[in-house]
Amino acid sequence: MIEKQLSLFSDDMPLPRPVNVASVPQRSPFRYPGGKTWFVPTFRNWMASLKEKPRLLVEPFAGGGIISLTALFENLVDQVVMVELDEEVAAVWETILNGETEWLADRILNFTITRENIEKELQKTPSSKRERAFQTILKNRTLHGGILAEGSRFVRYGEKGKGISSRWYPKTLAQRLRNLNHIASRIDFRCDDGLNVLVEFADRKDAIYFIDPPYTAGGKNAGRRLYKYHQVDHDYLFRICSLLSGDFLMTYSDAKEVQEMARQHRFQVRSILMKNTHHATMRELVIGRDLRWLDPEACLRQS
Repeated sequence: MIEKQLSLFSDDMPLPRPVNVASVPQRSPFRYPGGKTWFVPTFRNWMASLKEKPRLLVEPFAGGGIISLTALFENLVDQVVMVELDEEVAAVWETILNGETEWLADRILNFTITRENIEKELQKTPSSKRERAFQTILKNRTLHGGILAEGSRFVRYGEKGKGISSRWYPKTLAQRLRNLNHIASRIDFRCDDGLNVLVEFADRKDAIYFIDPPYTAGGKNAGRRLYKYHQVDHDYLFRICSLLSGDFLMTYSDAKEVQEMARQHRFQVRSILMKNTHHATMRELVIGRDLRWLDPEACLRQS
């Protein structure tokens, strides 16, 4: 007899209010479009629900890496595997993990932020990976929304009308980079296709997986606009998830096609509120094997 799947996607179930991201420790050097800082309290709840502490967290679409960094700084796992296909983003993580954090921090501290200096710097062909990493941080902090995809433009007004320098906090960025030295030895970074790495670790029973792919399923445009590498075989991703030995959690845009893929694989789906960069409240989907731990009131208490 097939056990009936628990229905956790219900319009009459109260949703937690959007998390105030200012309440979450900022660990990443990136201002990442589509980042999951707002999701950290929910991630903590998931980790607390697990019967045993996982040894490994695999994040196949790491981006700014806030979930992996939170897991390490809060000792929720022993190690993480972070995967990012974008070569520019990868250059930052590789520079940090190759022992050149101090060079990158000093480069940020000594850069005079003007439109002229930014344009001059970005016109250069980087002579090394660490120079490419600095250019990436510079673009991430001065382009609109932190978007690194082709066609992104510089910030015009920024916070409180400060314009192009409104997201450039050299001392804060330098400190975040230096803090990463404390956990660098526990990070296995891959510039690779996240789906390939998921398959590589699929048999690990001591691993868990946080999966936040570009939102392109169901014809959504966010992923195409935000990321250089936005194409994902979503059907294949769901098939891989059905084969993972360890537990997983996925986040997705609220699309009927996504809900249908989850239903086909007998995954549970819940809706959660978040705020986008324009401060509009939106729904996103949380997908997993068992989401009974996802209590809206618990999310409220941790936010």
